[in-house]
Amino acid sequence: MKFVDEYRDAALVRSLTEAIARATTRPWTVMEICGGQTHAIVKFGLDELLPKGVTLVHGPGCPVCVTPAELIDQAVELALNHKAILCSFGDMLRVPGSGIDLLTAKARGGDVRIVYSPLDAVALARDNPSREVVFFAVGFETTAPANAMAVLRARREGLRNFSELVSHVLVPPAMRAILGAPDNQVQGFLAAGHVCVVMGTTEYGPIAREFRVPIVVTGFEPVDIMEGLLRCIRQLEAGKCEVENAYARAVRAEGNTPAQAIVREVFEVVDRNWRGLGPIPGSGWGLRADLASYDAPRKFGLKPAEMGPAGECISGEIMRGVKKPHHCPAFGTRCTPEHPIGAPMVSSEGACAAYYRYRHHAGAAAT
Repeated sequence: MKFVDEYRDAALVRSLTEAIARATTRPWTVMEICGGQTHAIVKFGLDELLPKGVTLVHGPGCPVCVTPAELIDQAVELALNHKAILCSFGDMLRVPGSGIDLLTAKARGGDVRIVYSPLDAVALARDNPSREVVFFAVGFETTAPANAMAVLRARREGLRNFSELVSHVLVPPAMRAILGAPDNQVQGFLAAGHVCVVMGTTEYGPIAREFRVPIVVTGFEPVDIMEGLLRCIRQLEAGKCEVENAYARAVRAEGNTPAQAIVREVFEVVDRNWRGLGPIPGSGWGLRADLASYDAPRKFGLKPAEMGPAGECISGEIMRGVKKPHHCPAFGTRCTPEHPIGAPMVSSEGACAAYYRYRHHAGAAAT
């Protein structure tokens, strides 16, 4: 496939692997911050090609995985108690709340629908003027422009029956939280390329300097990831802590400024609770006060979301890079994609789902 095969070139991956081995003189731990990168690493076995001592750990780069149970509960309440048409991307339907998930709510009579774009939810509101339509707006900076555009479209069309349940989270504050944790093991980052397509790279410089870590913006194919890792290892070996862009075919330093303008028009920075990580100040986006009529919790008078107990899932330790999925005693036995205990086993970008799909028969080999 043109423009993809060249980034899956086995000979080039081997060459980059050999370069990483030559550059490495001591153990290093590097975190990829994107669920898409995690799946590529596990699917193609990239971490198993690395020299002994170079460890890749998996960050909180799956938006479904970090959406807290209390927001799932609010989505369920909207579908069952307020009889709204609750629109969501498919991965969210099986993520456990503190009680039931959205798929169970649908089975109990809730009007829960899978959509492929927030504008699909706007169209449903237009076509069903007597029904309230709520879009479950989750994701990192990547999906925020489209979700913001949906609000602007609804306002322009005068649709008063459309609103969003917003659970946007931001990558830089999460990186700070990981690096500032007492048990932090991360010495360098492969930053999420698609986030940087929207937001650019300027936010990462202060993090690199404050915590003395290299940050390399990286794509999602095997060659991308190995090139990003090579650059990160070379910085670590040289004692550098700089931001490098290894995804220049898509990322510019300033990012997508028109998309950023749309986001600023609709969202403002808020504190956000992350599943597995807990509250992180200033780590999310919420709807601006002047758009309160499109904010589902305010519109329907929902109680403020309260953080529930962590439960058995060790997703927090996995997403901080302290453990890997196979370290969980429930992995592959009591926790499977058919019967998930935690969100990382549900989502197509979750680390546990990746390990289960590609490695769960390999056991502890995936270290």
